[in-house]
Amino acid sequence: MDPVPALPRLTGTADVSVRPAVAGDAPEIARVQGETWRIAYRDVLPASALEAWDAGEAEAAWTAAVTRPPTPAHGVLVALEGPRVVGFAAYGPPELAADEQADPAGPTTELAVLLVEPRWGRRGHGSRLLAAVADLAAGNGTARLSAWVAEGDRVTAAFLESAGWARDGWARTLDADGTPLREVRWHTLLGGEE
Repeated sequence: MDPVPALPRLTGTADVSVRPAVAGDAPEIARVQGETWRIAYRDVLPASALEAWDAGEAEAAWTAAVTRPPTPAHGVLVALEGPRVVGFAAYGPPELAADEQADPAGPTTELAVLLVEPRWGRRGHGSRLLAAVADLAAGNGTARLSAWVAEGDRVTAAFLESAGWARDGWARTLDADGTPLREVRWHTLLGGEE
């Protein structure tokens, strides 16, 4: 007689994925951005910037980013839980500061934004998005990834650090609806060496 397993075994995998965004995703990308900013970034972004959020403008901007990217090196990916968009990432060539030279390691791709709606966090969506951006960038000859992170955004900083990223020493200050917002740049080499 075969022993009976102590617990029933469930088979199959979670219904999660990452894919390139399509035009019809723009409303959901804008929704995820708005929700994430209001919930997770309320202590990072100035209240006036959050109050000025316009979902219609965001949707139009994301539609353009998906359907008419400025270069072939720009892209937007979405993370799905079942059929629902729960996160997204946008990437493209970096804008170098006036006194900055191209990185000697080789071409860089900038992670412009990576957001996962907070209620869908801690399920691997951010890691899948980051891995997909790295795979696509490496496939296009990129040697290095970079991302600007608000100095007060400890969650994103910890996420990037756990993925092997580090600060590269550059900082900038943006105008966030009349309030200075200091950002620091993080980076990683796709070959795995820092």
